[in-house]
Amino acid sequence: MKTKRTQSKKNSAVSVSAQGRCASPPLAESAIGVTGAKGKFASGEKISLNNLKAPAGSHKRKKILGRGPSSGHGKTSTRGSKGQTSRSGRDFYLGFEGGQTPLIRRIPKRGFTSRAKLEYQIIHLDDLNKIKEQTISLELLKEKGLIKDTDRLVKILSDGEIKNPISIQAHAVSKKALDKIKNAGGKVELINK
Repeated sequence: MKTKRTQSKKNSAVSVSAQGRCASPPLAESAIGVTGAKGKFASGEKISLNNLKAPAGSHKRKKILGRGPSSGHGKTSTRGSKGQTSRSGRDFYLGFEGGQTPLIRRIPKRGFTSRAKLEYQIIHLDDLNKIKEQTISLELLKEKGLIKDTDRLVKILSDGEIKNPISIQAHAVSKKALDKIKNAGGKVELINK
């Protein structure tokens, strides 16, 4: 047998379902949190940066250990009795699996990273055609946006053709690029790495 709602929709805070259970009433403003719906504290004070504070209970007090049996944290100081975790100086590294060979040692290793690897900033001959100056330094290359850093190594590669005789500074140059620059009447000044 179905039951009807006991009050009108406007006034009802509680409704009765077919099984006879009551729906929960809406939360009171004090139960919402520190602030109410209109952005005010319970005292009516407005919220601003100078009066913001953490709600009560959000920060727990530090657990004080070893202060006698009446403190509740005496004797074993919340570590339990016996075993590896109860000892002083215990130190478990990240990935420790209780003495079992950890995953990081079980999986195979492949390859390596060379510390002596040289990483160059690459410039192509096509890029050099955009520069009108005859003498090209690292500072000029950075100014034109062809390299990002004058302290890092620069290498010239042979993509494209060089039209004008230029003198350029670089740390390395490919054989083809060097031939093309020399055929155009230019030269490359190699900088020591």
